[in-house]
Amino acid sequence: MDKFQKLTGIAAPMPLVNIDTDMIIPKVFLKTIKRSGLGVNLFDEMRYDREGNELPDFVLNKPQYRSTEILVAGDNFGCGSSREHAPWAIADFGIRCVISTSFADIFFNNCFKNGILPIVLSQEQVDILMQDAEKGENARMTVDLEAQEITTSDGEVIKFEVDAFKKHCLLNGLDDIGLTMEKVGAIDSFEAQAAQSRPWV
Repeated sequence: MDKFQKLTGIAAPMPLVNIDTDMIIPKVFLKTIKRSGLGVNLFDEMRYDREGNELPDFVLNKPQYRSTEILVAGDNFGCGSSREHAPWAIADFGIRCVISTSFADIFFNNCFKNGILPIVLSQEQVDILMQDAEKGENARMTVDLEAQEITTSDGEVIKFEVDAFKKHCLLNGLDDIGLTMEKVGAIDSFEAQAAQSRPWV
């Protein structure tokens, strides 16, 4: 998993509330177990018409937001069914940070396991960032995980909270497998001792 330390990028405004996981990645695309390749279908039913043509009014189809790395979203983002494909699709598109007033718990935790930083802020703070994101590609935000700060294009700084353990994992690029591999020495030692004490196993 890629480390998340400091990100400066284009932020896209998506003020819709209750964006569920089926809107993020429709169920028809859940046949794969690969984490890559889902970005093209992110928000599929909002991005494309029935013939597969891009809908020009959708925010991520607009030229200034095609390289979005930060998403400023409405309340209750990631609700609905508990599909990990949703953060897979977001990450594969290139979005590394999602900001909202609240997230569904399973989606929120899945983000951290897939290198995405979900940030919970007050409605007033989200409104400030939403307005900044509406300025387009010239208005770049900076998200500093170590300092736990978001800096707007105008230089306004907004502090955010994050669980210390989840912060450690993101800063060091550790998913569940990475956390296990940190203990590889102890695991090898245990296996060696077990082989000596129980050679018949």
